[in-house]
Amino acid sequence: MNPASPVALITGAARRVGAEIACALHAAGARVMLHYRTSATAAGELAAGLNALRADSAEVHGADLGDAVAMQALLEATLDRFGRLDALINNASTFYATPIGWIDEAAWTDLLGSNLKGPLFLSQAAVPALRETQGCIVNITDIHAERPLAGYAPYIAAKAGLLGLTRALAVELAPQVRVNAVAPGAIVWPDDGSFDPSAREAILRSVPLAREGTPDDIARTVKFLVFDAPYITGQVINVDGGRSTTLDHRALK
Repeated sequence: MNPASPVALITGAARRVGAEIACALHAAGARVMLHYRTSATAAGELAAGLNALRADSAEVHGADLGDAVAMQALLEATLDRFGRLDALINNASTFYATPIGWIDEAAWTDLLGSNLKGPLFLSQAAVPALRETQGCIVNITDIHAERPLAGYAPYIAAKAGLLGLTRALAVELAPQVRVNAVAPGAIVWPDDGSFDPSAREAILRSVPLAREGTPDDIARTVKFLVFDAPYITGQVINVDGGRSTTLDHRALK
């Protein structure tokens, strides 16, 4: 690999949307650091597949996003392995219901850690390297950061914080570093079965494009922001089939 090839660090890259983002950036010529928390096997398999396509182009590193020290170590591992950083994709996320009356400190720590604390401290660690390459940060938020979903208060608070962080960093890090966000709608349903078929059908009825999105829809948007948007910063792109245009600001059931 050319040592001048761009390098992207993607959190939560072992599976689902994160893996699709990693593959899209890799296909566009980037070398990739694949972060995982528990999915070591999946991350290793993805890296092996990418390295088979292009030798020494992918690496893996495990870390808990709620640990600020681990975020610094993740950044240092990326620089030790590849020598530079051009794009940080804060994709990793924990999502589950926490109705009022059932929220405990463990859930708060977990949801805020993965969705806000990790992105903040990892971004902070990455700033010097990104300034050197005139790089960018892309945060994966959620359309419900601005249009709350009932029963998920800590998650919504964390994603709203990440949206605010996106705009704050865009101002503070300009002009050297661009910072944007992608807000998915109905893309990949949670693994825990929290949305049954009837709930999914009801959500899809509110999507103007009348279908569920795909991880590729998110990955293509991230790739655009990384490689083809030099005059865009501080923005949030909703990738939701138009659903956010049909929702009001009341808490949604």
